[in-house]
Amino acid sequence: MCRALFELTIHLDDTGTFLFSTLSAVFSLLLSYGLLLLANGLFGTLLGVRSQVEGFSADLVGVIVASYFLGLLCGGVFAGRIVARVGHIRSFAAFASLMSVSALLHPIWISVGSWMVLRMLSGFCMAGLIMVTESWLNTRASNQNRGRVLSFYMATNYFAAGCGQFLFALGDPSQFQLFSLASVIFSLALIPVLLTRAKAPVMTTTTRMPLISLYRMAPLGVVGVFSAGLINASVFGLGPVYAVNMGLSEASLAVFMATIIMSGILLQLPMGHLSDRIGRGPLLVVVPLVTAFAAFAMTQVVDFRLMLVVVGVFGAFLFTIYSLSAATVNDLTDGDQRVQVAGGLLITYGAGASIGPIIAGQFMQTMGAQGLFAYYALVSLLLALFATVKRRRDGSPDKRKPFVAVPATQATSNQLYLSAHAEAPDKVVLDDADKSDQSS
Repeated sequence: MCRALFELTIHLDDTGTFLFSTLSAVFSLLLSYGLLLLANGLFGTLLGVRSQVEGFSADLVGVIVASYFLGLLCGGVFAGRIVARVGHIRSFAAFASLMSVSALLHPIWISVGSWMVLRMLSGFCMAGLIMVTESWLNTRASNQNRGRVLSFYMATNYFAAGCGQFLFALGDPSQFQLFSLASVIFSLALIPVLLTRAKAPVMTTTTRMPLISLYRMAPLGVVGVFSAGLINASVFGLGPVYAVNMGLSEASLAVFMATIIMSGILLQLPMGHLSDRIGRGPLLVVVPLVTAFAAFAMTQVVDFRLMLVVVGVFGAFLFTIYSLSAATVNDLTDGDQRVQVAGGLLITYGAGASIGPIIAGQFMQTMGAQGLFAYYALVSLLLALFATVKRRRDGSPDKRKPFVAVPATQATSNQLYLSAHAEAPDKVVLDDADKSDQSS
């Protein structure tokens, strides 16, 4: 299937031969990353359902989910040092191995405290894996094909995470088999990268931009990224909890979660093209309003088929908020600020993702399962209100740069944002550790 997609790309692009060679060079990397997200997609849903089997309350599940994104935030700040020290291939192997071990330990150490620690470890490792993948892709891509290469990366995010939901029906969440399956897939993800002959780059470090400076530069974009973190993080961890409390069967739960995730890819490019024509500001008013309307409708829907339609609309619009917000910041960013801005946005998203599930869990604890979508509607409405006030007060930015869709799922990293908008690849020097890996 992947090879067929590559062949199709050749016919659709004047520079297809070079694009095909680029994608072929990173095929092993994308395969490994896809397997990671396949396992991570399964595991997120599995943990949400298992938490209900163990009798954890919704607010405690929110704390566990938030721990993952707190680890992701810490990994965004510190994991790059590990990658820079030992090289891409060795760090990828280490992070994926720890993810595999973490999956196995969950059914052994069943408590809120131990699961919080394990989820923080998983989030830290996932941040490192994202850094490895995106910096590698950025180095391999050229200025002419970078957006298309990253579109394959985006499709891998949504498709693999969505397919992971269907693995949930292969076992009983109250037993250990599904945890073992996730661990096996995490381990299998090591093989393509460890056997690749492609050369890997080295991470470069830079100073971070103060968040207050980033906010003053593009307040609407920063608030939009923070709002995306508030909502997106709880979709994956608390979505299964919502489905269980709504009485969905295991098969229906898998379809429900897959619909939310896979719908995220539907409007990315259409919304991006529209924002290039009319501006990001108007869409950051309309998109959150539609998201809020769909979220409110979910609090009223009980029929499963209608629920899938509404949640599909909800996911399709929700997952464009992050891309539109990141593009808004990019419109106001100078070329020499991209690295600092990428780090600042990662911290902003991570901050929202770290507290969002906790707040959402409190809504569910107070209002029941429907409180989850009531929380989504409230956050979306507040973002639309903020965007409206800012547009009336300040107007929209005059300059606009080409839009690039950015994944906003559980594997979000603004390193992709940096890669997509770079005018030229950063200086790349092969690390000695990676050289030795390749030669072996």
